[in-house]
Amino acid sequence: MEKRRYYVSVQAGTIMENQGDSAYEFEIEATEEEVAYIRSLFEDRTAYEFNTYLRGHVVALPYHFDAENDEYDQCLQQIYAALHQCGTDETKNHIQSMGILDGTFFKET
Repeated sequence: MEKRRYYVSVQAGTIMENQGDSAYEFEIEATEEEVAYIRSLFEDRTAYEFNTYLRGHVVALPYHFDAENDEYDQCLQQIYAALHQCGTDETKNHIQSMGILDGTFFKET
């Protein structure tokens, strides 16, 4: 299947075909199937965000000891891995510099 260029905003959860439609963080070259997969990850992230919101009201439980935040973090890693796989060279370099793929992004301080 043919790859096309898309403009992605992880923050907004959007994938656009036209560069000027809205603000974006990453450019990717992807097939329709790859775009559908990334969109499904954005939908999953929305569900995990809601779960972390509910969990956020339990102040006695540290962040790194709850499944809801772990699921959200794993979903973010999947999103960035998919964007890295389909990304332009600039996108790949930026995602690598974030440390999210090698696990250093979520390390405890």
